[in-house]
Amino acid sequence: MTNSLEFITVPPKTGQAPKGLIVTLHGWGANAEDVASLSPFLNLPDYQFLFPNAPFPYAYSSVGRAWYDLRAENMYQGLKESRSLLTDWLQSLEGSTGVPLSRTILSGFSQGGAMTLDVGLKLPTAGLVVMSGYLHPGAADVEAFHAPPLPPVFIMHGRQDTVVPLQAALSARETLESLGVTVKYQEFDMGHEIRPDMLELFKNFLLNVIP
Repeated sequence: MTNSLEFITVPPKTGQAPKGLIVTLHGWGANAEDVASLSPFLNLPDYQFLFPNAPFPYAYSSVGRAWYDLRAENMYQGLKESRSLLTDWLQSLEGSTGVPLSRTILSGFSQGGAMTLDVGLKLPTAGLVVMSGYLHPGAADVEAFHAPPLPPVFIMHGRQDTVVPLQAALSARETLESLGVTVKYQEFDMGHEIRPDMLELFKNFLLNVIP
């Protein structure tokens, strides 16, 4: 495991200071390059994108990374370490970019979506975007949350997702709403994937929460 997070950064196309930050976390077995390929499709030239690599190697590929283990024998091993590293890294971004967390969107796909909820609800972020994600057991521990109001959350999920079943998204929405979180929710006729129409909705959500 690394002591800090390696990441890819894509500066604003305008050459000006960023209006906000968009951080996207990859899923289990993927890497920062996978999600970095999404940035052109969001068409947000005024924003800076950051794509961190998870700290742990992936058991089945030399290029994949993991936020924690999902194999049955080691389930959730590494979560505590990744949570701490990601939290510290996010809190350091204002110092390196000049952009506060209040103008930062934290997002993620699959395991990255689970990490987005786990860490993002404990920080004063502008909003969270969860694509094909889920809540960790015990992640709705109110004592650990940032002081209200909690950031709004946008959940997107495929009805035919066989990797993270739709019920995970429904349960996350129900739990978050019970805690007073403002949740935007959208289902798609698809599996475990990211589609261009999702990114358009992502963009609209961002522009609503970062004026």
